[in-house]
Amino acid sequence: MTGRLLTALAVLSAASLAAPGVGRAQTFKVEKFDIKGEGGTDYVAVEAATGRVFVSRATHMMVIDGATGKVLGDIPNTPGVHGAGFATRAGHGFTTNGGDQTVTMFDLKTLAVLRQIKVGPGLDGIMYDEPDDKIILTNHSRPIGTLTAIDPKTGDIVATVELEDTSPEGAAADGQGHIFVNNESKHTIQVIDVKTWKATASWPLAPCEGPTGIAYDKASNRIFSGCNKTSVVVDASTGKVVASITNGTRVDALGWDPSKKLLYIPNGGEGNVTVVHQDSPDKYTVVATVATFAGAKTIAVDPVTHNAYLFQPERGPAPAPPAGAAPPAGQGGRGRGPQGPILAAWFIVIKQ
Repeated sequence: MTGRLLTALAVLSAASLAAPGVGRAQTFKVEKFDIKGEGGTDYVAVEAATGRVFVSRATHMMVIDGATGKVLGDIPNTPGVHGAGFATRAGHGFTTNGGDQTVTMFDLKTLAVLRQIKVGPGLDGIMYDEPDDKIILTNHSRPIGTLTAIDPKTGDIVATVELEDTSPEGAAADGQGHIFVNNESKHTIQVIDVKTWKATASWPLAPCEGPTGIAYDKASNRIFSGCNKTSVVVDASTGKVVASITNGTRVDALGWDPSKKLLYIPNGGEGNVTVVHQDSPDKYTVVATVATFAGAKTIAVDPVTHNAYLFQPERGPAPAPPAGAAPPAGQGGRGRGPQGPILAAWFIVIKQ
């Protein structure tokens, strides 16, 4: 692993307001580390208690020291891995492996694999609902998307909920018996009752399109939904959109720092992060646009250190197909087609 490649100050001016306590332009420092290794990526997840960051790499999960960028360990045999969730009370972690439709349950201290849990198709998002002590999965399954709840102590599946969309994305819990799920294709949030494990409401999110990342703020009872170009803030008691935020494209996660009242929206299309301050429950100010790396579209924020983490491989040109060969699978559809070799694997840290 190479050491720190780049330290930069990323500052853009934002609206400055006269009233105290509102969002003002802020300064952030960006550090990038080449952590090497093969495989693409999806989600990053931070374990706040230790500062470790779990980085998905297609067939394995890398574990990184957030403070230094040092590789601490690796969880193998996670085909098509999307993300990780941590049940700190049980001492267990979990990964969603879309390639073989399983969830890997591992020991948080040793990273030793404890169990492979067969779940089903479409595994994608994962989060720990701490108040209800459940690992929550959101699945792009067919003919309809589902939410799966897992007991973090045993790894047993305790509930499956049918959703209204084949593309459920992020989920967040309010600690009052509700889980909120973004539906990317329907542009809605569904509300799940954890006592009955039934969907009880569906809230439209216009002007949001394609909601993916989600976060919940207990102090203001607000839900943040990360969307393409325009993210939204929702009153969790009514389902009403109370504010919108202009950001970039290819957003696939959100980071929320409750004590700093800062929302981080990663824009993979532009290679930057829109940082937003919550001035009041219904008022938000963009305080910085922080350059990261093109394609970096997921993010995790450590509420203890206040660092934000992203990851993105840097690839060289794709190899040219042989003369007369048929077009590669994936071109013309949603597939990426052939990809070039990984030149660097950028672990990115945003610090205040």
